[in-house]
Amino acid sequence: MLASETFPAHHFKESIFKPYSANGSASVDDLASVNKTLTSAATTSSSDDTHAAIDIAPTASSVEFETARKMLTNNSCSNNNNNNNNETTDDISGFVASHPAAPFEGFIRACVDEIIKLAVFQGTNRSSKVVEWHEPAELRQLFDFQLRDKGESQDKLRELLRETIRFSVKTGHPYFINQLYSGVDPYALVGQWLTDALNPSVYTYEVAPLFTLMEEQVLAEMRRIVGFPNGGEGDGIFCPGGSIANGYAISCARYKHAPESKKNGLFNAKPLIIFTSEDAHYSVEKLAMFMGFGSDHVIKIATNEVGKMRLSNLEEQIQRCLDNGWQPLMVSATAGTTVLGAFDDLIGIGELCRKHNMWMHVDAAWGGGALMSKKYRHLLNGIEMADSVTWNPHKLLAASQQCSTFLTRHQLVLGQCHSTNAAYLFQKDKFYDTSFDTGDKHIQCGRRADVFKFWFMWKAKGSLGLEAHVEKVFRMAEFFTAKVRERAGFELVLESPECTNISFWYVPSSLRQMERNQEFYDKLHKVAPKVKEMMIKKGSMMITYQPLRQLPNFFRLVLQNSCLEESDMIYFLDEIESLAKSL
Repeated sequence: MLASETFPAHHFKESIFKPYSANGSASVDDLASVNKTLTSAATTSSSDDTHAAIDIAPTASSVEFETARKMLTNNSCSNNNNNNNNETTDDISGFVASHPAAPFEGFIRACVDEIIKLAVFQGTNRSSKVVEWHEPAELRQLFDFQLRDKGESQDKLRELLRETIRFSVKTGHPYFINQLYSGVDPYALVGQWLTDALNPSVYTYEVAPLFTLMEEQVLAEMRRIVGFPNGGEGDGIFCPGGSIANGYAISCARYKHAPESKKNGLFNAKPLIIFTSEDAHYSVEKLAMFMGFGSDHVIKIATNEVGKMRLSNLEEQIQRCLDNGWQPLMVSATAGTTVLGAFDDLIGIGELCRKHNMWMHVDAAWGGGALMSKKYRHLLNGIEMADSVTWNPHKLLAASQQCSTFLTRHQLVLGQCHSTNAAYLFQKDKFYDTSFDTGDKHIQCGRRADVFKFWFMWKAKGSLGLEAHVEKVFRMAEFFTAKVRERAGFELVLESPECTNISFWYVPSSLRQMERNQEFYDKLHKVAPKVKEMMIKKGSMMITYQPLRQLPNFFRLVLQNSCLEESDMIYFLDEIESLAKSL
């Protein structure tokens, strides 16, 4: 039985407040009555102002007025659309109102079944390809991208759904180890589907009551885990990605140092300087440019041989800044750099920030998940000293994209820094406690309920389950590292990686006897791109590569999918070796 057949008749056929006529359409007599009601209501409204100063409960006449208005509006449309069901005898490939009418249920179920079968299960099966690769010109020929005047049939739409899955990269596939996200967590997936069905925007309590309180709970627990004072005191928000979260840190740091900048901007102000690692995520520089600081005011600190910020160089650059009459504003440290997975010395950075009264931010978008593990949280020792933290559950904890948070120890700074008190949304005379209208502390207006998928996943697994997930992927990283050490032709970039990204070269047998000179490194530089091309065209796996300063291209394995086993680690090495055999 379809769900639409189990509801009472009024769910589709009539308003629960004012029944429609029996045949589901407005009659001539109905419309005559409507006109009379509208005229009477308008006259009353213009002559009687006594309601303006008092609270009024809805009266029968006010409900009738609203119903009448709706009936008139509905009459201008097809008679087939005069009820909540939007039933139509026409082919639904034509125009229909945006409403889940009963005829759509079969279509919705069929589409969801296709998604579950082809994307969720077949697309994540080890025997399936990670990607079916086609060049752009070829893909334009294979897929119907064209938009037309007339809508497509349901059969055509289902075909497009299947083709979309076919030609997309299966990022939930165990052999997608290409970026700092992967996997399809079943609980997060269900959570994301539900929020898409509810389509909330989390800016006021009145339109998102449950998700508002849920955000408060999850963010408070994350602050407690970070180690902020008094059991997680402070504030936080869900953001559209770690880049924006890092931007919030810059914004809050600027406001904390110079509250007048909210009104005056940076004009006539002393140059404000941001310090970050040369291996930090590019978003620090990009957001500083976006916010008017300028890239010259982002000073990149040298890293040591394992990718950590050199504190001696940081101190030198702070002093140079002071000598030039500039204002050291903040340090953006990194807990898990994008390439090498390095964790900066947060304790040392924290002490320097306190000494020079600078804002301390920790970009733990990648490495923050290690905080869930008693065994590995030591990697982030000192994070509790931070003024703010970026932490993305969609990375190491494998929640669905996007799920990013900005956390701060300062309870009021987000609201003070960003609020504009728009009267059409954040009215202060609402009937409930408007402190729960949290949207004004965001730079966004409309905002997805990204909290639910993470909360649902956390509820399902518990903190111990998240800890087990983190420790499993670290264990696989350690196993893979050990295998790279002992296998001919493979060489580690870092002998002992800190996080679950392992960087390494594969040296084909044709190069192993060469002298390690510039010619050798030029040839080695071409190996990873060629192997990457072959694996993608074959569809066997996806792993990224990159150079780093003077180092030639190397592979970077990234692990956050806890379904991976030791046999998968062997597969990755075997496949790279096999593909590179002819090089």
